[in-house]
Amino acid sequence: MTITTAKRLPRLAPLAAAMLLALPAQAGWRVVPTLTTSVTYTDNINLQADERKRSELVAQLAPGVTVIGTSPRLNVSASAEWHQFAFLHDVGNRTTDNQRQYSGALRGILSEDLLYIDASTSRGQRSTSAFGPQLSTDLYSLGNRTEIETWSVSPYLVHRFGNTASAQLRYTRDAVDSAGGSVLGDAVRNGFYKSDSDAVSASLASGSNFDTVGWGLNYYRQDLDSARYGESTTESLRGNLSYRISPRLALTATAGYDRYDFGGLGSDNKDEGRNWSAGFAWKPGARTSLEASLGRHYYGQTGSLLASHRSRQTVWSVSYSDAVTTSRQQFLLPTTIDTAALLDRLFSASFPDPVERQRVVAAYMQATGLPPSLADSVNFLSNRYMRQKSLQATSAYRLGRSSAVLSLYANERIALTDAQSDSDLLGSQLSNLNTNVRQRGLDATFTRQLNSRSSVIGGWNVQRSQSLTTGLVNHQRTLRVGLTRRYGERMLGTVEMRRRSGDVGVGNSGTYSENAISASLSMKL
Repeated sequence: MTITTAKRLPRLAPLAAAMLLALPAQAGWRVVPTLTTSVTYTDNINLQADERKRSELVAQLAPGVTVIGTSPRLNVSASAEWHQFAFLHDVGNRTTDNQRQYSGALRGILSEDLLYIDASTSRGQRSTSAFGPQLSTDLYSLGNRTEIETWSVSPYLVHRFGNTASAQLRYTRDAVDSAGGSVLGDAVRNGFYKSDSDAVSASLASGSNFDTVGWGLNYYRQDLDSARYGESTTESLRGNLSYRISPRLALTATAGYDRYDFGGLGSDNKDEGRNWSAGFAWKPGARTSLEASLGRHYYGQTGSLLASHRSRQTVWSVSYSDAVTTSRQQFLLPTTIDTAALLDRLFSASFPDPVERQRVVAAYMQATGLPPSLADSVNFLSNRYMRQKSLQATSAYRLGRSSAVLSLYANERIALTDAQSDSDLLGSQLSNLNTNVRQRGLDATFTRQLNSRSSVIGGWNVQRSQSLTTGLVNHQRTLRVGLTRRYGERMLGTVEMRRRSGDVGVGNSGTYSENAISASLSMKL
């Protein structure tokens, strides 16, 4: 037991550092213990094909703690929960009787205007494959999911050369590991290999003296070490220019060079080439912005788009990206839409105070069951480098007693390294499944406030995944309706019914359906 605990300590180091640094500060810090109890009845606990499904009653007890605070030298946001499950019957090895999940982030000032530090850590369930039932609120399940642990520590130096330029030098040490669990059922465990990374980035950007013509230089190098496939290297050098036509419109351009050394991950171990792009940045008002570009990398034509608009009752966001990435990179730096940030903009007009707004956003997410990131299901486990094209559109509105959040996404991944690196994850016969994958999805949540304490909630999620290599197509659908009621400021009761259906997944023919009802009570102690 001592050895196991010692191995886990580095993964918790950033969160532990945040707690220790926070101890001397009193004002502006909140430590909130929480406790959630729930009972769920489901007619298909393992989400098996209809002819093999079985019903079950699941009880849950989940103590937790949330730490949020700011001080002149440190910002911390952290939460942790421990879920304990009890089953009416013996349900076999496709479920777990406990589940731990946590996340934490800090930003600290070690020396004003010179030395700073960012750190983060997380642990939670993730979908193993894009094919099969996807991650939901049923944390007791192990089907098509595993636990992923991440941590990152990043100190960096900043320096300003008056109004001429500013420079930054950053070092990042991070790790991603699979904490166990089932892969496409019960056959393979831990096929997503642990990896450690050391990265260095440097940037130099023009200052306020360059009002009309702006410029910048960026260098990045990452050395990645995988437990199974050895070392790989990513390196890029890029310069950028901007020309301001008016206070609201600027033309932009970039040029650079990328180099990838995939090590043992590919038969063609190296890819490299020049890249360039040209575009514009337009900000017609304080609430609207648009940035777009077109260009070319060594792997083909690329583009980017980032647009946002906010009115008193609505928030709109559209983004498109095309870049080389990995599953581990997205676990560390998600490309999904941050739910809290989206709702923060939506509630900004009604709640100008940022602390009060943060509390309102957290309460809203808890009541509606919104995840921390929208379109989070686009990520699945793979040990391969891939080119990812991703289009996301999100809208949220709040009008009177009604509010809603709608998210649409379209995603395409083209693998750049050999399928062999996923053979232990998917099995040798299915290793081509992740070669070329296209995903589409919709996630909608609606809330209607009945009175000052009660609300009706509804949610609809639809996903479609297609393997362009094997032709396999998989559909997933979830519909949920519920009622929430507040009992004072510290207690929330929820009753929810859900209907899930879809294709069972790889290696299992047929479709499944689930009907479930759950009742929960969440308390802030």
